[in-house]
Amino acid sequence: MKSFVLFLTLTAFVSASAQPPYAGLAAEEWGSAAAAAAEYITVEPVEEYLPPITEPYYCSHCNPEQVHIAFGEKSNDIVVTWSTFNDTPSVVHYGVDELQHYAYGASSLFEDGGNERRQQYTHRVTLPDLQYDTKYVYNVGSEYGVSSLFSFRTIPNGSNWPVRAAVFGDMGTEGAKAMPYLQEESEMGHFDLILHVGDMGYDMATDNARVGDQFMRQIEPIATMVPYMTCVGNHEQAYNFSNYRERFSMPGGTESMFYSFDLGPAHFVAISTEYYYYIKYGVKMIYEQYQWLEKDLAMASHKENRTVRPWIVLMGHRPMYCSNADDLPDCEYEFSRTGNPFFGHGLEPLLQHYAVDLVFWAHEHSYERLWPIYNNTVYNGSLAEPYTDPRAPVHVVTGSAGNHGGQDPFTGTHPPWSAFRTDDFGYTRMVVHNRSHIYIEQTSVEKNGGVVDSFWLVKHKLSFNEPDD
Repeated sequence: MKSFVLFLTLTAFVSASAQPPYAGLAAEEWGSAAAAAAEYITVEPVEEYLPPITEPYYCSHCNPEQVHIAFGEKSNDIVVTWSTFNDTPSVVHYGVDELQHYAYGASSLFEDGGNERRQQYTHRVTLPDLQYDTKYVYNVGSEYGVSSLFSFRTIPNGSNWPVRAAVFGDMGTEGAKAMPYLQEESEMGHFDLILHVGDMGYDMATDNARVGDQFMRQIEPIATMVPYMTCVGNHEQAYNFSNYRERFSMPGGTESMFYSFDLGPAHFVAISTEYYYYIKYGVKMIYEQYQWLEKDLAMASHKENRTVRPWIVLMGHRPMYCSNADDLPDCEYEFSRTGNPFFGHGLEPLLQHYAVDLVFWAHEHSYERLWPIYNNTVYNGSLAEPYTDPRAPVHVVTGSAGNHGGQDPFTGTHPPWSAFRTDDFGYTRMVVHNRSHIYIEQTSVEKNGGVVDSFWLVKHKLSFNEPDD
């Protein structure tokens, strides 16, 4: 069936009589199209080509929707993802200031696990080797339906530029308090990327995945212009995280569950904390992720790599530390920190050993900034300047973007490792300014986007495990 769809697609493109600009593609361009599609579809041999389509093609649900972009395997590759409810060609028309080029990918069938077994097609197309620091315009689709015109700006080349990010988790389709502020800032060009730290839609699998469709449409105004980088949360767990795995396209070849990428002076890492809890889907992923993470952090920590990108920033959904009153077992015995009770492989020792500088979590519907911490012990740089040359990772919990569940209260007692906390709805801004300074601030929706917390993370060595001179 897949080979039928692919040859039907290519034949329709070539033979349709009134379909500019697709009908005029040269033979070598079609060879590129088939090669791109082959990355996603295994084409079975056929004895002869199918006859060309000569009648108009009726397609009731062919318009692209839920469009979003992410970084590819290289920082100047952009992966465009979208959905249709009929299988159609996967084409992106793009260029600098005007639509000049075509890129081709493929679609995969996504069947939700709900009782309706609803189906849709996820399209993925990579725009490779783009010019750095350049504005591109693009649309997606095919001759059967084309999206609106979107645009994005690629990042600068090299590592000597400030990386600007919005960071948040736990944003639903209902009560997404931070969404208007995030959209406005994205349209103003304030961000180079979005980090969504798990829990999307509440839940994407709800109502036979219609909530997932609604959520992806909701983030489209942001995610079509800024790379929308994600990690998985507990609210994505239904049917072995299928709505998350099928809808997002992160680099690394692990169905977006764990991966890393480089931007500017920072190495970014995303992990799944959920492997430690949903062992009904298999325990081997605990081991595979642990081995991958150790290898990735070891490589990022090599002196030649850390000289170029001294910062390591990690994100995962459930926090290793938190002080929320409604989630005390989770806060005290986070399995990704301590290890699964039966299968071990806690991750905190890796973060300390490889000197991960900054860690973002969500899950708690609040914001909490910690002092530098390892194994429940504070390792401030100094009493006067705790975030200058700290001796352990700095943890930030930012799960207050807004959902129907409301806010999570804190315990009455303020733990000694907790520096600041608020349950205001909001999101975090981060700027990796250079090789020595990161600036972080927290906004509050209740204060009309005002800043309620901020700090500088400063270091004078490549990593906090380096011996002093």
